[in-house]
Amino acid sequence: MNRNALRELLNRADGTLKIVGLMSGTSADGIDAALVEIGRDNDAVSWRLLAFECVPWEPDLREAIRTGFQRETSLPFLLALDSRLGSAFAGAAIRVVRAAGVDISEVDAIASHGQTVWHQPEPFPVGAGWGTGTLQFGDGNIIAAQTGCVVVSDFRRADMALGGQGAPLVPFVDYALFAASAEGRIVLNLGGIANMTWLPAGAASADVRAFDTGPGNMVLDAIAFHLSGGCDAFDRGGALAAHGEVNHKLLRRLLEHRYFALPPPKSTGREDFGAHYAAELIALAQKAGCCGADTMATATALTVETVGRAYDQWTLPNGGVHTIILGGGGVQNATLVRWLGERLAPAQLTTHAAFGLPDDAKEAVAFAILAYETLNGRSANMPYATGATGPAILGKIALPPPAPAS
Repeated sequence: MNRNALRELLNRADGTLKIVGLMSGTSADGIDAALVEIGRDNDAVSWRLLAFECVPWEPDLREAIRTGFQRETSLPFLLALDSRLGSAFAGAAIRVVRAAGVDISEVDAIASHGQTVWHQPEPFPVGAGWGTGTLQFGDGNIIAAQTGCVVVSDFRRADMALGGQGAPLVPFVDYALFAASAEGRIVLNLGGIANMTWLPAGAASADVRAFDTGPGNMVLDAIAFHLSGGCDAFDRGGALAAHGEVNHKLLRRLLEHRYFALPPPKSTGREDFGAHYAAELIALAQKAGCCGADTMATATALTVETVGRAYDQWTLPNGGVHTIILGGGGVQNATLVRWLGERLAPAQLTTHAAFGLPDDAKEAVAFAILAYETLNGRSANMPYATGATGPAILGKIALPPPAPAS
């Protein structure tokens, strides 16, 4: 790949491109990799999923990622982690391309969200001033070098440079794929953090609102890991929660967390609801006399109620909602889904799969679409969702090394 080849790619970007989307979510379960064929049809995004792979983190690397989440982790360790994750993302891209029966030379670009290590949208003191920032690890230059592809990565900072939260970014894709003229919809992602995108009936892009509601699977996974002595990574099917009883006094206390009362735009992550929060919740539950099942039931109810309160406060007053489209790993938690259905009734719950998009593949596909917009020089943030002062072209482009001279 040289400058002429890049120029050729950008010149035909509005045509159909094959792009690999890579994503590792807040729960850090592994890398979701999707090979997507993307184009435009009458100015609307068209897409076709060619292959999808979920590549689990190697146990030692997942442990290293968990170490990277801790504030006291050394800079040399973090730099090395960024490098090693770059290689892991490159491997996942090659794997999904092979699964599609496509040669890597046929791939036009790779879009890598990376692994969020720290997200700081709220001003933090630095010397005599203040700053914000975000860290997604998995060096795009390493991905480019090891795959020979153009790589778009580091999607969030362009929005933050305009005063935005840098999140959520997926609402652009939610609007492109799921907006409808006949009914109001919500796209609810049940990842490590839960977030919703509100799509009013007949919405223009400026009408879309989106924000993180609070903890999704992250706290539930941490509790399952603790209660099982490290044997279970999550509450399979929500079975443990289904056998417990919600401690409503503890739930009311948990709902007092300052984040839940903040108005949108807002975003959160492991910094608010990570391991320290799960440990505090477990300690409070033990003090309240909760058994393991009751602790899980109460934490599950926390996700349900924070979604429900956000739904009541920030979406329903602005228009009716007929359909709620669920996605993310939480779709596999039958108890969580059942309780959400009861809490959000009469709105009807469905999943991304009903629209032809596998639930696990959603965010990998989304970042492939965001990269498509980047390569076309088009903005893809939604300022009303992130709080940015204006539109931003997302991501940074890394080029692979040029071919050796013959």
